[in-house]
Amino acid sequence: MKKPFLKITLLLVALLISAISFAQDFQGKAYYQTKTSMDLDQWGGREMSPDQKKRMQDRMKSFLEKQYILTFNKEESVYKEDEKLAAPGGGRGFGGMGSSFSGGPKYKNVKSKELLQDQEFFGKQFLIKDELKAIEWVMGTETKQIGNYTCFKATATKPVDQFDWRSMRRRGGDDKKEGEKAKDSTKAGDTTSASDDPMSEIEIPKTIEIVAWYTPQIPINQGPDDYWGLPGLILEVKADNTIMLCTKIVMNPEEKEAIDKPEKGDVVTQAEYTEIITKKMAEMREMYGGRNRGGRKN
Repeated sequence: MKKPFLKITLLLVALLISAISFAQDFQGKAYYQTKTSMDLDQWGGREMSPDQKKRMQDRMKSFLEKQYILTFNKEESVYKEDEKLAAPGGGRGFGGMGSSFSGGPKYKNVKSKELLQDQEFFGKQFLIKDELKAIEWVMGTETKQIGNYTCFKATATKPVDQFDWRSMRRRGGDDKKEGEKAKDSTKAGDTTSASDDPMSEIEIPKTIEIVAWYTPQIPINQGPDDYWGLPGLILEVKADNTIMLCTKIVMNPEEKEAIDKPEKGDVVTQAEYTEIITKKMAEMREMYGGRNRGGRKN
């Protein structure tokens, strides 16, 4: 009973000291290494040889492993890919899916609860403008060291209210029996099989489990990507198949960088953008289905 209470007390003291020591006009930059794991066996990789798997993983590396920079102050942040390290053609790994869902800078304002996301979808530019949604964190007392910072653990169950390729998985994986696959992926009166229609195999879970590590030594409630709302900068996030780890922090750099809001693109809400993607995916499924049915008729 005493140890958890002591940890919470130390956390509050650290928060107080850090808050007092921070100037009102401070700025910082946090560098994140992100990695998304993809089980090739789930996508038919069991039929590949070890050499084929390795070549596939090498080709997908620039798509699944990226570096980002979070530029922040007390209220605002911009999270964007590190252009200096971005690999040419790095978004083409998953059948071109990455280049079709190219994400630009993401702006968060934790005071006004404003969220802006520069997003390209199949060559068209969108500006997602929405309210920054709160995450219901469960605070823990477990700690670990990340670089020079003591971090505390927090967990959450987050609804997936947007199309996120990082959480895509094959419906049922390879563990289903062939009969079950056909039953699940074929509509009544439709002879298109799952193998003919790859879009029918993709699903995204409704919720994902989040584990975050934040440091009260930097007392702002910012973090990478969509993550925020903890009493300290989030230095690590494990969200479903993706890990985001802070590898470097620069506080009060000599040359401060403007935290600009994205402005380009057709303005849509997150719900509207998700609907646009859903319709496009349905069109692609119909295109695959129609093409394959036509092929069989010939």
